[in-house]
Order: sequence, then C-alpha cells, then structure tokens
Amino acid sequence: MILDSLKERMGGKDQLNPMQIAHHTLFTAREKIALLNQLKAEATGAPVEGGAVAFEPEEIDQAIAEVREGVEEGVGTETVLKGDY
Repeated sequence: MILDSLKERMGGKDQLNPMQIAHHTLFTAREKIALLNQLKAEATGAPVEGGAVAFEPEEIDQAIAEVREGVEEGVGTETVLKGDY
C-alpha cells in the first residue's frame, strides 16, 4: 500500500513531518487524511510496532486542518497527476 511505503520512509533519511505530508503533491487529500489519522492514532497511544511516533497530536491536527482547508478551497479534488494540496 502507498501509505505503508511512505510510513516506512518517514523513519529514514527522508523523514516527513505532518505538515509536509499535508502539502505532498503525490497523494490525494483522502490518502493524506488517512495517513495523518494513522499517525495521530499512534501518537495518542495506539499500539505501535517499532516505537513511538515523534510528532505531537496537535501538530498532526494542524496538518489535517490544512488538508481540509485545501479541499474546501477546491485543492486536492483533482487527480494526482495535476498535483494536490
């Protein structure tokens, strides 16, 4: 799954923070929300395979709000090839 490979990269040298995920051009708004919600669940105490998440839930909430704001403005409704918020 695309989200799994991005999540694996987050632990490597190309680490992404929640706001970078919110503005990533290769993912749709739905994929971004799914990944950010998964990160938030892990950050708030859901069982994690391999350690704690390095992000605060508030930081993740801000990124989710940013994605939703973009969708309200019509960004993120196009295909990935045209770019996304």
